[in-house]
Amino acid sequence: MPHEAISTFDIFKIGVGPSSSHTLGPWRAAMRFVEELRVAGELLQVTSVRVLLYGSLAKTGKGHGTDVAVQLGLSGEDPVHFPVEELQTRLEAIVNMGRLLLGGSHEIIFDPREDIEFLITETLPFHSNGISFLATLSSGANRAATFYSIGGGFVVKEGETSSSQQLVDLPFPINDAADLQHWCIKTGLSIHEIVLENESAWRPEVATRSMGIQIWNVMQDCIYRGCHTAGVLPGGLDVNRRAADLNKKLLAGHAGYQDKKGWIDAIRSGGNDFKYTLDWVSCFALAVNEENAAFGRVVTAPTNGAAGVIPAVLQYYICFCNGYSEDKILAFLFTAAQIGTLFKKGATLSAAMGGCQAEIGVSSAMAAAGLTEAMGGTQRQVLMAAEIAMEHHLGLTCDPIGGLVQVPCIERNTMGAIKAITASQLALQSAPDLAKVSLDAVIRTMWETAQDMNHKYKETADGGLAINVPLSLPEC
Repeated sequence: MPHEAISTFDIFKIGVGPSSSHTLGPWRAAMRFVEELRVAGELLQVTSVRVLLYGSLAKTGKGHGTDVAVQLGLSGEDPVHFPVEELQTRLEAIVNMGRLLLGGSHEIIFDPREDIEFLITETLPFHSNGISFLATLSSGANRAATFYSIGGGFVVKEGETSSSQQLVDLPFPINDAADLQHWCIKTGLSIHEIVLENESAWRPEVATRSMGIQIWNVMQDCIYRGCHTAGVLPGGLDVNRRAADLNKKLLAGHAGYQDKKGWIDAIRSGGNDFKYTLDWVSCFALAVNEENAAFGRVVTAPTNGAAGVIPAVLQYYICFCNGYSEDKILAFLFTAAQIGTLFKKGATLSAAMGGCQAEIGVSSAMAAAGLTEAMGGTQRQVLMAAEIAMEHHLGLTCDPIGGLVQVPCIERNTMGAIKAITASQLALQSAPDLAKVSLDAVIRTMWETAQDMNHKYKETADGGLAINVPLSLPEC
């Protein structure tokens, strides 16, 4: 029978930083609202739109660019293809003209300073990340819709029970790690092969492989840009970008490359010294999340705030484990995505619901599993690697200073990447049958921990570092 299913490309989404839940989710929600108006034949009748942000979206929305995302979504822009270099110009035009092209074609009066409200004292019951759209038509009638950004760019409309848009008949239905292990044992297939078979429910294998390589290309482009872009990140914290300086320092004497391939060759020429390798893993992760913080194009993996972990570990595999093979890259990504779906189904990918364990913790578990698969680990070793990585992120809070995805978020990606590599190495040198903790047990524990965690540590900027580091930022 058909099952509610999550594709690899629901977990890995191409978008714009800095946050999957606070930027990409609201962007998609705005696009859905506009499309609903279009389908109802009412788009051209709209005279004005108001946007209400609740809970975590209100408290950290300015720092996360929620207002930016909403304006672009209402304007009909697609986060996958939007030219990020034009972002500031587009926003200034809306403010200066007091107009917005709804759906890209219908002009309405719109002032984001008045028409986007941050209701920081109000939270909707279903989820902390609530957003409502209120449209007034020329007839005087009103149209309203409420959405919830539930983490990882997934959006649920009020009244929906799931963010999944369709039921599909999967050859290997999987809801937890036990299901995954069952199918591996029964078929003899590796985890990434199980995933590839399931993806056939959506599209031919050739298309799935092509989309997987596209995801990696965007990830690697992001690393490369971040490693070659200096400056200060926007938002008022005056955080200096470090990846470019570190890249230059590590490649001293090997700077004659002209493209990504030459860059990778230059990196490899430095050998496999532990400190050198460690520095590069950190550099890769810093590069991605500095791009993310600067409203660059990234891949949600499984969130934007944790977008640097998986690319950093995969780039490490390519540079230092001789892993520059399309098949190995896909094995890594498909396996990582499957682990991400287990956490989404059994817990959460939302820091607003579970703290940073739901972002960096999950991404580290995904990366550990992907690396173990690519390194030739058994199915049980892959699951063990994911368990180890998450076990040592349990309870990690989300306390962004100034509501920005910068401190401690950027450095946390380096920590998640290093933990993923360590977890993979431990699993590859272990006998999984002797493990005391299963992946399902750690997912269940993560969810229980999320429910017990004080709300101020769930992406509100009301606790932790966010209140213990003095700032002089403009108020929302």
